[in-house]
Amino acid sequence: MLAHTPNPLRRHEGPTCREGFGLEVARTVLAYHRSWPGYAPTPAVSLPALASHLGVAHLTVKDESGRFGLRAFKSLGGTYGLGRYLMRTWGLGDNADFPTLRARAAHEAPVTFVTATDGNHGVGIAWAARMLGQKARVFMPAGSTRARVRAVEAAGAAVTVTERHYDETVAIAAEAAAHDGGILAQDTVFGRECDMPLAIMQGYLTLASEMFRPESEPSCPPPTHVILQAGVGSFAASIMAFVAARFRPDPPVFVLVEPTSAACFYESARRGTGQLVAMPGPFETVMAGLSCGVGNPLAWDILRDLTDVFVRVDDRVTARGMRILAHPSAGDPRIVAGESGAVGLGLLSVVMEEPRYQDLRASLRLGASSRVLVVNTEGATDPTVYRQIIGDSRLPWDP
Repeated sequence: MLAHTPNPLRRHEGPTCREGFGLEVARTVLAYHRSWPGYAPTPAVSLPALASHLGVAHLTVKDESGRFGLRAFKSLGGTYGLGRYLMRTWGLGDNADFPTLRARAAHEAPVTFVTATDGNHGVGIAWAARMLGQKARVFMPAGSTRARVRAVEAAGAAVTVTERHYDETVAIAAEAAAHDGGILAQDTVFGRECDMPLAIMQGYLTLASEMFRPESEPSCPPPTHVILQAGVGSFAASIMAFVAARFRPDPPVFVLVEPTSAACFYESARRGTGQLVAMPGPFETVMAGLSCGVGNPLAWDILRDLTDVFVRVDDRVTARGMRILAHPSAGDPRIVAGESGAVGLGLLSVVMEEPRYQDLRASLRLGASSRVLVVNTEGATDPTVYRQIIGDSRLPWDP
């Protein structure tokens, strides 16, 4: 069901790469997102009944299923990454807001942003491009479900489904952007271009700063443990970097979880050389948003230093998390969590409830005084798959 490896490379005192994810940067990103139509902080949901059942003091789920009405957190990266590119291209400095960008777009030729996606990232890029008066072209890997393709198209992009797995599709998107004069808007480094992936990663900081802004009381208890999921690692790295800075010099325990078939960070840590290892595809996992075998080197620089334990899990773990959140303990609210969104909660449940993982539980110091934070990164982005996993359960938008 799962395997884990402690991180032999961990060092909490910081390399310069973390400077791009500090508290001042997070304030700038949050101010930018607040200027967007429809912006609202997503909830940090407390689950006291489940926490009591699992034997921890507090359990918080940061629920991104309602972000900008797109059912996933990825729009945070797309809006900021595209916005920063346009600010610099149009000579507007680094602090222009949405109304300024939208007004300027009326007087400029539109840019075509090109990306590869398993679904949520493409929706975020397509929606951000449309809102900013630009264009989007999105490549999706073989096996992409019709629901996810339709979601990207509905957000405003021209979509091409390739015959390749995700990492090969990233290369196809990069080649198309170079050939046709588009701008690659990927959340990982491809070639030497780092500005766009860095800006997309910085966009994710809003998620954390909504909970832990330095100038106000946290919206949830300071965590002793943070469990984050990784595909290319950009989301997890940005959140880890912010939380480590916010709670310096005593950061929480960080746990990184990946699908077994696409666990490039787990394998990189297990080998202990410090080098980022690529995993060959294709990847057999229901966690479409995490099925990436080539990690983001910008993310690895952070994950290598801050992660305490790397874990790889099979699909049963995320299915368990989805079902727990869909059928909550008495008094707890229901949370709709997709396949890539529920894996952190699923991992916590397995570690706390399965006797065979008591050694891992002990090494993580998980127990009655623990305050655990997990992030539901997506809602039911594919309703058919969601219903298959949790049973014939009604979704919030069902009649």
